[in-house]
Formats: sequence, structure tokens, C-alpha cells
Amino acid sequence: MTPIIIIEDDEKIRNYLAALIAGSGEFDLQASFASAEEAIQYFENGMGDLIELILTDIQLPGKSGIEFIAWLKPLRTDIQLMVLSAYDDADKVFKALKAGATGYILKNTEAAKLIDALRDLRKGGSPMSNEIARKVVTAFQQEIVYKDAKEDLSDREREVLHWLSKGFSYKEIAAKLFISVETVRTHIRNIYEKLHVANKMGALRKAGLR
Repeated sequence: MTPIIIIEDDEKIRNYLAALIAGSGEFDLQASFASAEEAIQYFENGMGDLIELILTDIQLPGKSGIEFIAWLKPLRTDIQLMVLSAYDDADKVFKALKAGATGYILKNTEAAKLIDALRDLRKGGSPMSNEIARKVVTAFQQEIVYKDAKEDLSDREREVLHWLSKGFSYKEIAAKLFISVETVRTHIRNIYEKLHVANKMGALRKAGLR
């Protein structure tokens, strides 16, 4: 069975989770704690070496669940941590994930689905409640905006690329733009770097000129 611990300050919820996990027949509850500090001491004393999964609340007395995750994850990269929280605001979700949480489940999750989420976590998945997954997707959609590859180029670099697409040589482009051949070469090197390409054809295709 998979060794697991629980960090939950609400005794009623902690006992419910303990009974649920013990009754699953798949997970071995090694310990349960009411605070992050208790869990930290458990690991510092070398008692958590076999732990594979952790189910933790965020809102805890003293250190938060997020602070605990941020403390433990660099020390035990192999452990998978899943948040079980009543909070579904995007700020807490992303702070938990950034700290090292692999999953984020809400406390109103049905018992069977919670066990399914632990199974998923054990297999390398990133279980999330539907509400949490929607917030993650929405946040990415709001932040990720399509950017044309040519937008990073300067006006002069666009001019060089334009004449390059017409088949002009470096010397001819230099004459057109009243600059030296070496300056043309510098512009082209910068174009390749900004467009993440290695040659003329790659640059023209990336810029939509082929």
C-alpha cells in the first residue's frame, strides 16, 4: 500500500479523511497532523522517509499548507503533494502549484472521487476539481496572447528581411539601405536569433515571406 500522511487542522475532517483512506485498502496512513509545524518536525526527525503522498489543507494554524509544500518539495522532490482546500480562488491555486503541489481538490469533493484523485496522483497525474481546472485554463487563456514572430524585429531588421526575400545579396542590401555589409550581417544574425531559426529560408518562412 502507498504510504501517505494528512495535514488538516479540523479534527472532524481529519478523522473523516483518515477513515476514508484507511478504508480504501490502497493507502497506508502513516500519520496525520493538525499543523504544518508538526509535519515538518516529523520529516526533520527522519520519520517521513517512506512517505510517497501528502494530502494537505492550505489554511492551517501557523505555517500555511503552501509554506509547508514550498519547504518540503525541494528536499523531497519524489513526494507528490495534493491540496485539499475549501478555497478555490486563483491566487491560492497558483501559489500552491508554484510551490510544488501536483494536485488541487476542493473539500466538497465526493469520497469516491477523492480516492480516485489519490490514485491519479500516485500514477503521476495532476488531479484537480473541475472548478480548479477551469480556473487554471481561464488564467492561461487570459495571459497567453498570440504573438506574430515578426513583432520582435526592429524596423531596420524588417527592411533587411524584406530585401533578403527578394533575393538581394548582402552587398546589394547594404547599398539599398546605405549601410555596410558587416552591418547587414549583424542584422541578419539578430533576425535569426529573434526568430529562433538557423538560416535564410527558416527566417523567411517564420516571417511569413515564403
